[in-house]
Amino acid sequence: MRRMRLAVFDCDGTLVDSQAAIVRIMGAAFVAEGHPAPAEAEIRRSIGLPLTHAMALLAPGADEARIRRLAEGYRDIARAAQHQRDHHEPLFEGTRETLDQLARAGWMLAVATGKGRHGLISTLTRHDLLERFLSLHTADDGPGKPDPAILRDAMAFAGAAPEDTVMIGDTSFDMRMAANAGVRGLGVAWGYHPRAELMASGAHAVADTYPHLAELLLAEPA
Repeated sequence: MRRMRLAVFDCDGTLVDSQAAIVRIMGAAFVAEGHPAPAEAEIRRSIGLPLTHAMALLAPGADEARIRRLAEGYRDIARAAQHQRDHHEPLFEGTRETLDQLARAGWMLAVATGKGRHGLISTLTRHDLLERFLSLHTADDGPGKPDPAILRDAMAFAGAAPEDTVMIGDTSFDMRMAANAGVRGLGVAWGYHPRAELMASGAHAVADTYPHLAELLLAEPA
């Protein structure tokens, strides 16, 4: 009997390169609240966390009300940006081809991301990828990474066992979520956290390119 294998993907930094857009929107949210824009490197470090957690890191010492306003401001600016023609979150090279390869090989595909549902659907629709995924699990659906809740939801929806599930992501938060859910974490080297940090956070391997990612997954026994 064929195994029901599930590949769960992060979005930002894994499927799409949203760094420039996130940096721009984050800076605008901080300026609107009377703060200087955080450094780009600091913003990169926060990508993948729940938005309020990211704001707390980027605005140390801010009280809960200010963190909430920063998060709300970010969401408002991001929603407006997603409808602008120059909003740019390009796919990483090989994304579409690898998703198709995995689907043909019988893998189920899902997304577990710190992105909000509205933003995720907008991004996937723009790239004609929405129908590729069995289910979408976002920051709106439960505790954020590295809490395993949204990854466990993806597994439950697909009926996949932990040993048949792989979490694919570019940050230490993804790898720690995988470990917390009892599944293998597969890091990608083209995202926002370095290879050494991915490995230290529990990654079983790190793919250098999307073809390499397909090779690692398709080498597994059916």
